[in-house]
Amino acid sequence: MIPRLPLQESLKPEYLLFLEALAKTPFSGEIRPDFASRLLMSTDNSIYQILPQAVVFPKSEQDLVHLFGLANQEPFQAITFSPRGGGTGTNGQSLSPGIIIDTSKYMNQILEVNLEQGWVRVQPGVVLDQLNAYLKPYGVFFAPSLSPSNRATIGGMINTDACGKGSRIYGRTSNHILELAWVLSDGTTGRSRSIDSTSLTQFKQQSGRLGKIYRQVDEIVTTKRELIEQIFPKMPRFMTGYNLAKVYRDETFNLNWILAGSEGTLAVITEAKLKLTPIPKYKALLAIHYRCFDDALSDAENLIELEPEAIETIDEKILELAKQDAIYSQVKDFVAGAQTLNLVEFVGSNQEEIQEKVSKICHAIEEDRRNNLEGSTIASKNSEQPQQAIGYYLAKNAEEIANLWELRKKGVGLLGNTKGERKPIAFIEDTAVPPSSLASYIREFKALLDEYQLDYAIYGHVDVGCLHVRPALDIKMSKDEVAIRELSDKVVALVRKYGGVMWGEHGKGFRSEYTPAFFGEELYQDLRRIKAAFDPDNRLNPGKIVTPFDSSAEVVRVEAPLRGHFDRQVPASVRSEYEVAFSCNGNGACFNFNPDEVMCPSSKVTRDRIHSPKGRASLLREWLRQLKTARPEELARSGNFFAKVWNTLGKAWGVYDYSHEVYAGMHGCLSCKACASQCPIHVDIPQMKAKFLELYYTRYFRPWRDYFIGNIETLASWQSQVPWLANALTQNPVTRWLIKQSFAAIDPPALSTFTLKQGLAQRQAPEFNLNQLSNLSAAERENSVILLQDAFTSFYESHLVLDTYDFLCQLGYTVYVAPFFVNGKPLHVKGFLKEFSAIAQKNAEYLIELGNLEIPIIGIEPSIVLTYRDEYVKILDAKATLPRVQLLQEFLVTQLERLPKVATSEPYYLLGHCTEKTIALASQKQWQQVFQAVGIPLILMSAGCCGMAGIYGHEAEHYDESKGIYQMSWGKHIPSSPEERQRFLATGYSCRSQVKRFDGFVPLHPLQVIKSKA
Repeated sequence: MIPRLPLQESLKPEYLLFLEALAKTPFSGEIRPDFASRLLMSTDNSIYQILPQAVVFPKSEQDLVHLFGLANQEPFQAITFSPRGGGTGTNGQSLSPGIIIDTSKYMNQILEVNLEQGWVRVQPGVVLDQLNAYLKPYGVFFAPSLSPSNRATIGGMINTDACGKGSRIYGRTSNHILELAWVLSDGTTGRSRSIDSTSLTQFKQQSGRLGKIYRQVDEIVTTKRELIEQIFPKMPRFMTGYNLAKVYRDETFNLNWILAGSEGTLAVITEAKLKLTPIPKYKALLAIHYRCFDDALSDAENLIELEPEAIETIDEKILELAKQDAIYSQVKDFVAGAQTLNLVEFVGSNQEEIQEKVSKICHAIEEDRRNNLEGSTIASKNSEQPQQAIGYYLAKNAEEIANLWELRKKGVGLLGNTKGERKPIAFIEDTAVPPSSLASYIREFKALLDEYQLDYAIYGHVDVGCLHVRPALDIKMSKDEVAIRELSDKVVALVRKYGGVMWGEHGKGFRSEYTPAFFGEELYQDLRRIKAAFDPDNRLNPGKIVTPFDSSAEVVRVEAPLRGHFDRQVPASVRSEYEVAFSCNGNGACFNFNPDEVMCPSSKVTRDRIHSPKGRASLLREWLRQLKTARPEELARSGNFFAKVWNTLGKAWGVYDYSHEVYAGMHGCLSCKACASQCPIHVDIPQMKAKFLELYYTRYFRPWRDYFIGNIETLASWQSQVPWLANALTQNPVTRWLIKQSFAAIDPPALSTFTLKQGLAQRQAPEFNLNQLSNLSAAERENSVILLQDAFTSFYESHLVLDTYDFLCQLGYTVYVAPFFVNGKPLHVKGFLKEFSAIAQKNAEYLIELGNLEIPIIGIEPSIVLTYRDEYVKILDAKATLPRVQLLQEFLVTQLERLPKVATSEPYYLLGHCTEKTIALASQKQWQQVFQAVGIPLILMSAGCCGMAGIYGHEAEHYDESKGIYQMSWGKHIPSSPEERQRFLATGYSCRSQVKRFDGFVPLHPLQVIKSKA
């Protein structure tokens, strides 16, 4: 029995009083003092872990006015706040021991677009990809391009002055800000934009904090103009935090240059008016192949002469790790033979000019190959060491371009898959130097890391002199922890030697102590004066960048608490068992906003990051840490019955147990398995959820519903013997009400009244007999298939199984329908791992017998078929080599010549099953190949989860979320016309059930369309 885990980090009294008082004000947002919410906000994409006191989710600017108005009352003036955006910072910018202000949940609306004047007005929680998807039909976009574009918020981009690919042409976020609205720590609201001298005089004459801000900033940038010009580097990736060098431009004054990059230390952004840029009419992307990173880096210096939009380098380590990721299947043909890549993109309105530049590069590479020379793509005549481009790939269309850039975007996340305890981590990773010095600088940088005998990965923006270098360290080890300080100090010295900066892209955060080294003491004190004008009491993200002038407070240091401090408290054996949870590096790929992508639908619909793979992994890591106090024998044995009664009563009475917070996070998981492949680290939450539930219920009683759902396959098998009676009992209003009240389950499906047994008997299907099958001749085996049953299609959609049987017979196969046996998937979902293991072991032996027949084994329902490849393999721990059970399309794609040939111009649309799309990566395109061979156009719909996910959608407490998930994606794609609906297809039983539930019709399975056309 696991122990109860009491609250270890209670709120400080003044914070508890503040939150209680806040709830009595007109503040309309959400207040979250629970430990789970605090824990999730304690980490980002950095190496640090700082537990805040609470999280608040404001819904409007006025909410922030109420928040700070209360905070300035006498009892609460020591309380601090830190705004947070997408939570992807690599230097702990938004980590704070105070109250986190998260605008991403509610303040995420696009407010206004003015195409004539070329601007858009947004709230800070809007995600970059969300904004650009909205703007795309208008032919414009918000130009700064970031790797985490599907979760990075505009507010976060402003606070870090973010940039990425293409910054040499498009600049940083600050280059595209027209106006900002913000709230100061005393509740004062302000708006800032470019103003002339007359307006500046008026602002300076204001009383209160606003007037002081304008007077202070104007005084510094006016009196220190020569010093600022002398000290601020002339670099495209120069990151200041408070950009004094640009406040005065073209005879105007603009406070936004101070606010952009200020990391929430000056004000909380509530709205932004942003400049729009026309989408380039033409694009071309070259993936240039090299033997090693140094060749790619050196060649980039020559490629810059052709003025590409971007040159991004990907090193050997990332390319190797990419082979484990879903993206590799989409790009492997483009990168074959390369050890390192330069992705070189050209954009513009003149296609001929772009083509000329691309042709010049391609011709040079081909010429070198023909001459068997080891030369540069555009080798300089004076080059002493010409670079060695060994090949290239020119992307053919927008999809290939997107896939190659997705490979680059995944670089950070992929590094978490590095084998061993040492993982490449961020702390010196975004240094920038003048591009002309980059090659020499990197050589010394690599030599420094070699001195420490460290492995490392390098990728990034060679065209602007900013490369991401991540040394592999184990931050659980004190020796490696010491190296963080030593390397940081040495890299600061090295980057200063080459005239660069420590923070070219990802902000200062816990590296703020190095600010004086780059600005000098005089300007550093001026930065502190600016902080004092905005936030004199040091209440906004205290310790970051600078502290207020005349304040005794100190900036944060690189020795802040690390995630490793907490992880090292967990026994190594436990960390190994839950390896992916501890490997989660916080890159936040699971925060993907896009409803038409499958990653974590529960996170999307709730906008609550507790319900993301990162959130759940964080909850689990802390749970395992707290369990360290339990004795091993307690963890191993089952709970005493009377103890479980007492514990369960305590749960009902509200006795705190951290395990309940973990359960709440896990319970929201659909077990769709998207995270298992879409997360770069492959954080398989359904697998860890099953393990957690198994242990959780050693202390508490399970709800009766779990036993019912876990054994639904067996129950359905029994019910199918008398389907008319089962339907009469389950499909009437009274029974449905009773089921809902007793089991909190809704919408029980109806069984097929014409059973599979009846259908096969009508068709005189051959008897399934292993002895007879083993005696088949080789020729008979070649024309035979074994069709595995599953509970969902066999008992609820028997017509689909019969259609499959008929179609395979039409192809000339003898179809042997194997007797039904329980797969165990529902047991696994509910954490009955002992029972699931027994079923898996038994079934594995049977499947091996079938595999020995050397006859193709085929299944229909993706979630069941893929359980044999995933959950079975993990639970059996490689004790058995299972034969491959094929999805229908996996088999049919090998039978293209046998398929019937028809001709129709009417396209069909496929909405794929989540698990199928993420575990069987080629599955959707295989259906497209099959349809193409038959002569039917098939369009693969970009769609997320349907929201049913088998069990999840039938649980009453999840009904609203299930419906919301459906409406986010599937519901928007389903047409209203009955005729058009008949051309929308779905491969999953759950998906078809969900469409029936909310749109009133059952989509056909793809095979049924082919059969009907044949």
